[in-house]
Amino acid sequence: MESALADIEFLALSPNRVTVLKRLAAGRHTRRELADVTGASQATLGRILSDFEDRRWVRRAEGGYVATATGELVAEGFGDLLSILETERELRDIVPFLPTEAMDFDLRHLADATITTPSQTHPNAPLQRLLALMRDADEVTAFSHAFNDQSLSVAADRTDDQRFRAVLSRTAVDALAAEAPLKNRLRSLVDAESAAIRVYDDDIPLAVTVVDDVVNLLVRDDRGVLQASVDTDSPAVRSWAMARFDAYWDASTPLDRDSLA
Repeated sequence: MESALADIEFLALSPNRVTVLKRLAAGRHTRRELADVTGASQATLGRILSDFEDRRWVRRAEGGYVATATGELVAEGFGDLLSILETERELRDIVPFLPTEAMDFDLRHLADATITTPSQTHPNAPLQRLLALMRDADEVTAFSHAFNDQSLSVAADRTDDQRFRAVLSRTAVDALAAEAPLKNRLRSLVDAESAAIRVYDDDIPLAVTVVDDVVNLLVRDDRGVLQASVDTDSPAVRSWAMARFDAYWDASTPLDRDSLA
């Protein structure tokens, strides 16, 4: 294991080494082409290529260099490690609040996610991010343990040109029905032909909204305080979200006007 760690350290200590190996794994390159990509001197490139040849990671080919089979393997594995660590750094500050036990997809699919957190000047930034997505959407699909008044208002105002479907926990519906203005808004949404809401009697540990092709997760702490908005257009995450929605939908009951009387 120590030898493997030494090779990892060898690559990690030089971004130029990583770039050169990645390029050669993709195809043949001359030293001039590698110099243009990395900005490294010919002397530096000479040392890198010599070290790679010693490890049997690259070989000379038609006036240039190309990765060997094991060089391609190392390039792919190191690229995966970099991707994992980059994703971890993105999620590091909010991971204590993520319901990861319910997020049964590879977290690497969140590598390019947009993460919006509260700030002193914009404490409501995560929610505003979701509302902006909802206002521009043709279709909104959600399942959640909570549904705030602003999301309800946006959904109710867009019934003429937006399809809306949601599965809400019983506690979320009861909270809305407990306040007359929100209850009336919810009733108008239920009455709309373009909307459908169902009630799930057990707990829903997530607050997920699929807005066209984007999946948004609102992340709260144990006190219910909003900590972040995470949204991604990853097809894998969207497939996961729609499968979870379908499961909640099949296990829930319709919310109708009579139940809100």
